[in-house]
Amino acid sequence: MPVALVGADEFAVREIYQAHYGTLVGWTTRLVGDRDLAHDFATEAFIRLLRHWGEVAEPRAWLYTATANLVRDHWRKRGREATAYGKVAYDLETTSTPDVATTVTVREAVLGLPDRLRVAVMLHYFADLTVAQVAAQMGKSEGAVKRDLWEARGKLAVILEGAR
Repeated sequence: MPVALVGADEFAVREIYQAHYGTLVGWTTRLVGDRDLAHDFATEAFIRLLRHWGEVAEPRAWLYTATANLVRDHWRKRGREATAYGKVAYDLETTSTPDVATTVTVREAVLGLPDRLRVAVMLHYFADLTVAQVAAQMGKSEGAVKRDLWEARGKLAVILEGAR
């Protein structure tokens, strides 16, 4: 069903789109390794946002969560979750370039996390959402998300220490 936006709502949607679409596509491209597919997922997330416009308190967090869910569904449907996580790359503009062995090891470590920990890591560290935003999007308390992130960091530390 088409959503009719008027006045302030239309302006707000345009502002959110201009502020977040490009970044969302870049983030999604790093996850799926395919810019066209990333555009499709980001566009679908915005369409879903419009459908739920009156219910969404934090559009940015909602968009990243919706996109993460689309990506996870894609990986599950294609049976390529391991391949997709192997394509996660650091944003070269904001991080120093790690050596290839370190990058591969970190990717493999993230891949080894249980789904609930991977999603929390993906939203908090890769999408740069706050703990409160991750909690709201995952339907958990902030304490539960902090515990998941703590557990994920511990598991990653053990895995990465063993790889040295």
